[in-house]
Amino acid sequence: MTLPPTRTEPIVPVTSEVPEVAAFAETVARLVADGLDEPTLTGAVQRELTALLAAGFDLPEAKTRPDPDRYVMYPLHVAADGSFSIASAVWNVGQGTPVHGHETWGVVGIYSGVEVETRYRKPTTPDVPLVDEGTDAWGAGQVTVCCTTDDDVHQVRCGGDVPVVGIHVYGADIGTLPRRSYDPATGAVSWFTSRWA
Repeated sequence: MTLPPTRTEPIVPVTSEVPEVAAFAETVARLVADGLDEPTLTGAVQRELTALLAAGFDLPEAKTRPDPDRYVMYPLHVAADGSFSIASAVWNVGQGTPVHGHETWGVVGIYSGVEVETRYRKPTTPDVPLVDEGTDAWGAGQVTVCCTTDDDVHQVRCGGDVPVVGIHVYGADIGTLPRRSYDPATGAVSWFTSRWA
């Protein structure tokens, strides 16, 4: 596997103006600081995010607005040390991502709409076609552990006739982290950075 490029984007701390999201970020910060292993940490974040979505909160319209050209990620919280981030990820109808990895753990909850996820087995050998491991559709209020460092390759798209808005929690500043993109037919890898909207 090729080595990742050096991170070139600076980490810019963000604190949410939504009280419920700010409180959730404080909880995630405590969980991260506890030094839990990834399965325990992601399970705890999944439970907290499920509770947050069930209780309900309102995101500002500016954090749920789709872009006509591509999916976007708005930062809701970025830890000053880059140890985790919370994003509002928005796909308009018909939009999706390339097949990609994350290089960290992640938990995703659906704020509104339907997100369709196709998972792939993480390659251990370069330049080999990827193995499709199935597709799921996630609706409002549902939360999944989308990735761990060892299992993090998928493709995501809007699955309905309205935009999908997801709350994504990652174990890094996902807007500055170099990540792999894959050609599923060949296994060829290229590197990209999502960059915050």
